[in-house]
Amino acid sequence: MDIIIGGAYQGKLDYARRTYRLADEDIFVCKEDGKIDFSKRCILGLEEYILTCVKSGKEPEASFRKDAIVICRDISCGVVPVDPVMREWREAVGRYLNALSAKAKHVTRIFCGLPQKLK
Repeated sequence: MDIIIGGAYQGKLDYARRTYRLADEDIFVCKEDGKIDFSKRCILGLEEYILTCVKSGKEPEASFRKDAIVICRDISCGVVPVDPVMREWREAVGRYLNALSAKAKHVTRIFCGLPQKLK
């Protein structure tokens, strides 16, 4: 599994498409409905899936393919949210990414469209 993190609009998906030659049908986009298709090669917007899990009180699953590319927006920077649910979400994303990163083959941070290899 490879993980790509970075802020909003920093080029994470463009980087993934170029690096891993992803087609549209390879990508699952997480939405607020809480569904996630672990059979897809690329999971985009992991933070949205985790937000749904936090709001519903369930633990997020981690049944990714061995060759999965997981893309997550970095929500750890900036002002700590006042709203307790948003604060819990921020913490849950951090814990989840810590656990996934330990298992990942590569972790890449994208900033201004530039990749920075973390692992």
